[in-house]
Amino acid sequence: MPRYAVLPGHEYKAFIPYTKVFLVDPPKKSHIYLNATITGLRPNHITLSKSFPELGFPDATIPFDYAIYALGSHLPPSLDLWKDCTTYHGSKAEGCAWLQGKQKEVEGAPTVLVVGGGALGIQFATDIKCVYPEKKVTLLHSRLRLLPRFDEKMHDEILSTCKEIGIELILGERLDLDSIEEGSAKLNAQGQKVVRTVTGREIAADLLMLCTGQVPNTQLLKAMDPSVINESNHQVRVLRTLQLASAPAPVSETNAIADSMQELKVTESDSAPIVSITEPIIEEEKSPYPHIFAVGDAADAFGAIAAGHNAYSQAELAAKNIIKLIAQDSEPKSERQALDRYTAGPPAIKVSLGLRKSVYQLGPTIGVKTDGHDDLQAAAIWPFFGLKVEKDEDMRV
Repeated sequence: MPRYAVLPGHEYKAFIPYTKVFLVDPPKKSHIYLNATITGLRPNHITLSKSFPELGFPDATIPFDYAIYALGSHLPPSLDLWKDCTTYHGSKAEGCAWLQGKQKEVEGAPTVLVVGGGALGIQFATDIKCVYPEKKVTLLHSRLRLLPRFDEKMHDEILSTCKEIGIELILGERLDLDSIEEGSAKLNAQGQKVVRTVTGREIAADLLMLCTGQVPNTQLLKAMDPSVINESNHQVRVLRTLQLASAPAPVSETNAIADSMQELKVTESDSAPIVSITEPIIEEEKSPYPHIFAVGDAADAFGAIAAGHNAYSQAELAAKNIIKLIAQDSEPKSERQALDRYTAGPPAIKVSLGLRKSVYQLGPTIGVKTDGHDDLQAAAIWPFFGLKVEKDEDMRV
């Protein structure tokens, strides 16, 4: 998204039609693709923004036996394509127009302040500086280290590149959100927006880009059952099987006493223990909604970072588990198959540092590449959605 919101001429490559997502041409009658917005979710049905009588759905309610919740997350308002649903309805033309509008905003701003030193902020700042080297670009980050979840060598390489191309870095300073609230915005004599950090430092820029983290799109599940949402991060609680989980039960009094007693040290001179401590019984994990799974950015998946490769592996595991459950439903007397369990893989990320350079980490390996493409090789992704691309024009559909 950062690249297409900065560099003109490639935005149409970002929006891939789902018309052939089932990879079967012509599609089977059992495979249905609906273009609509989900307005409500219940344990066994969803409500859509419109009905599809021609496909056997005379009203806007769609029942289901199994569901995978994969609604991802959204960006801060200034970068959220879906912020205003009255002007954006999910079409490619609307999406391209929105990105073109962002490109013009960037082009017309002599100075840019990017807030947030995660992957999104780093990519925006470096892309803007490489496409428009004459602009003053400032990157403000609340921590002293960029990408703190990854190896420090990643931080070092990003820091070095930013300094090399002329990006001003302000680390260890947090933006005071009150300074950007509507009604409290401040302008200087040049007409620039003036914001301040929590320490009182003022920063002026013509364009402010908030890259302060993504918020999971879990409102539908929260409305269905608030107990499945982890309020600390707004993600969906899941079991290792990626089935929905509810809030953990309070520790029982017996186990609490046992845990406390285990902390006591008994010396060899003690004649006998006062109490016998047994291992707490671990009950089998149970889901309140074993037929509903959550994957991707929306799922609180045991430390997995919000990234496409993790969403892919989670979706694959959830699909396999649904197939197993369907098999059990069709043959209830057959031996029960254990469901697959998810474990997050090693740290993995690739961050572009301008149009050609990128830095990556895969497990313990950190490296730098200089073979970047203007459009980030978008054509390589289209075949995953059943669409063959031989030339750029093929991506205008």
